[in-house]
Amino acid sequence: MIINRDLYLDQIIERKHNRLIKIVTGIRRCGKTFLLNELFVKHLFDSGVSKDHVIQISVEGIANSKFKDPDYIYRFITDHMLYDSMYYIIIDEVQEINNFIDLLIGLMILKNTDVYVTGSNSRFLSTDIATEFRGRSDVIELHPLRFSEFVSQYSNIDESWDDYITYGGMPQILTYKTAAAKEKYLSDLFSSSLERDVFERNGIKKENEFDDLINVLASGIGSLTNANKLEKTYKSEKHVSFPHTTIDKYIDYLEEAFIVRKSLKYDVKGRRYIGTPYKIYFEDIGLRNAMLNFRQIEENHIMENIIFNELRARGYKSDVGIVEHYKKDPEGKTIRIEYEVDFVANKGSERYYIQSAFEISNEEKMNQEKNSLRNIGDSFKKIIIEKGYIKPKIDEDGIIRIGLINFLLDDKIIS
Repeated sequence: MIINRDLYLDQIIERKHNRLIKIVTGIRRCGKTFLLNELFVKHLFDSGVSKDHVIQISVEGIANSKFKDPDYIYRFITDHMLYDSMYYIIIDEVQEINNFIDLLIGLMILKNTDVYVTGSNSRFLSTDIATEFRGRSDVIELHPLRFSEFVSQYSNIDESWDDYITYGGMPQILTYKTAAAKEKYLSDLFSSSLERDVFERNGIKKENEFDDLINVLASGIGSLTNANKLEKTYKSEKHVSFPHTTIDKYIDYLEEAFIVRKSLKYDVKGRRYIGTPYKIYFEDIGLRNAMLNFRQIEENHIMENIIFNELRARGYKSDVGIVEHYKKDPEGKTIRIEYEVDFVANKGSERYYIQSAFEISNEEKMNQEKNSLRNIGDSFKKIIIEKGYIKPKIDEDGIIRIGLINFLLDDKIIS
């Protein structure tokens, strides 16, 4: 099974020979190793690079434990560099190497190396790399399979969508044939990701408390929340003391492990961020469903999560927008109305305002979806994404309506 991940492969190819460390990062098992060691290496060979000029190193497993020593790796690599021509160095899960920063700097100094690494925890990016590698690294964030990649392995698009909203886009899921096998794989993967990238890395002992928080977050995807609100919920409904400072810290740990992402609240007219609340989305729907034992497969909320993930994969920063509107009530008093825009998507000079609408059954529902978009007042594109197949159509308000499947299968449809 070969899935061509051209969106990411093209980003890596564009960065060849730029004298920076190329870092492919993302949640565990989303395909980083395959992207570099299979797809990119194939590109190198197809481009005429000889096999002895591609040095691939994995540090996982007992057999490779010696590669956790940076001095050993450095000697191993330089001993294989017999010529002055370019060598391509690929190191998997670089954060497992002791003092990996010194190793990467040493490799980068060599004039005939082009270095590529993978990593599964963003902490090493936000701390070590940010301070030691400022201006020396180039990060490509890999996500689980997009629907356009996932559907390539199916003959029936409806069946693929049903599987996608249930089991998500972890590439390995496509190798399992039964629902029981898929569910077990995702449950085991979620548990191991938490154990390695959250509990062990951050020294967390209260795993039951942490699991309970993840359950709450998984049940509330697409809903505005914050740590203070969650703390009050625990006190009133569960009669448990769970400080908001601890909740905030735990959510940060989940973000560092690429398990969840925040969508920040943004005042569209005021053009400023509002500290809280925010929305939480899961990096992979299958892992989210596994956390809930596949009990809450609400397609409307999952659809919103998938749109958020798709926008990020396409390179957009996505926030939840707030639009203020003032009008007179029947008594002549001015009242304030706050409308929500599901996604304010920004990339460079591009901006799109997007509403996720699972079903628009009548005119009242349509007006509800359009109210926020009508009241924005600028010239950027305003879009409603609806479930199913709908070719792009512009209505009398200048709002574009697009089917979800059309949006997911066509990267250029909103541009």
